Formats: sequence, structure tokens, C-alpha cells
Amino acid sequence: MSTVVKVTELVGQSKQSWQDAVANAVKEAAKTVRNITGVEVYNMTADVSNGEIVEYKANVKIAFAVDPNR
Repeated sequence: MSTVVKVTELVGQSKQSWQDAVANAVKEAAKTVRNITGVEVYNMTADVSNGEIVEYKANVKIAFAVDPNR
């Protein structure tokens, strides 16, 4: 039996850092998606106010194995 992997795109957000934004995306995805096998970060942006970064954003692709028994 072969494994099928599905990929979905998400945006994680954090007031702390881009790394935290990525971790938040994976953590939230894991609440409803099983079998997460990897994450690809493909874009990082931030909101700026008065010359300061106020929110970090990370566009990510989450890969997960499709359960063949569902």
C-alpha cells in the first residue's frame, strides 16, 4: 500500500517572532489534522506600527499523511 500525503496552506501569527508564528500554525493545525509529517515556510511578513513590528506572520504549507482507512 502506498502513502498519500496532502498539503494545506495556512498563515500563522504571533506577537513574538516568525518562529513562534510557524509554531502556532502547526499547533492549531494539529487540533484538527492528524498525521502531520512536515511544514514548509514559504513566506514571512509582519505588520508594522510606528516603526515597530507589532505582529509576525508566516505562510506555511503543512503536509500530512492521508489515513487510508477513512
